[in-house]
Amino acid sequence: MCGRYVVARAIGDLLAAFDIEESYVDELEPSYNVAPTDTVPLILDRSSGEGAPVTRKLVTARWGLVPSWAKDPKGGARLINARVETVTEKPSFRKAASARRGLLVGNGYYEWEKSPGGRKIPTYLHGLDDEILAFAALFENWPDPSLPNDHPDKWLRTATIITTAAPDALGHIHDRTPLIVPPEMFSDWLDPETTSEVDVRALLDSMPEPHLVPRVVSDRVNSVRNNGPELIQPAD
Repeated sequence: MCGRYVVARAIGDLLAAFDIEESYVDELEPSYNVAPTDTVPLILDRSSGEGAPVTRKLVTARWGLVPSWAKDPKGGARLINARVETVTEKPSFRKAASARRGLLVGNGYYEWEKSPGGRKIPTYLHGLDDEILAFAALFENWPDPSLPNDHPDKWLRTATIITTAAPDALGHIHDRTPLIVPPEMFSDWLDPETTSEVDVRALLDSMPEPHLVPRVVSDRVNSVRNNGPELIQPAD
């Protein structure tokens, strides 16, 4: 699974790396310990209205998917990940998989490797050249039934990260890893015209194996109260 990750990039870097045409994010504070229910940057391709062209947008979402049919948003903290093997079938995810795919961006993410003695070793995984990683994500828009339709907080946008089986090189750290979308597949993954289960499944199955570098880090990352660049530095 992916339970914590790092987002420490300037908005300008994201706009350039992902060819974003419209940004609805004015400021992006770096976070070295993103946790469930935190607000995170989300990239999606969407039309502004009927007949309008599709444009790539940078928005925000709360990490932890809340299906549109949920009675309240409390369960979102449990739906931070969606397994690639069942994402097109499970009721919580299948509609989003066909119609609401996005990218959650990060510098890297954390996993905890179990040592022979039972201790959990915090490990930071990142790209070979510290490139920006694009996690395959799904998003939903949940309407708060207690608010009128014209209320500015009527809709809550939430997201989940799709995970897949970890490659052999990383499997000793954790058996799951985020599904990472390579740049050449951004447009295919975000395309709102791709809606059939068969086509979405073909997209998921065509994602290449990620090549990541593990780094053992300080156990300070274990607490969500800690945040700063020292969290991703090699442990003493």
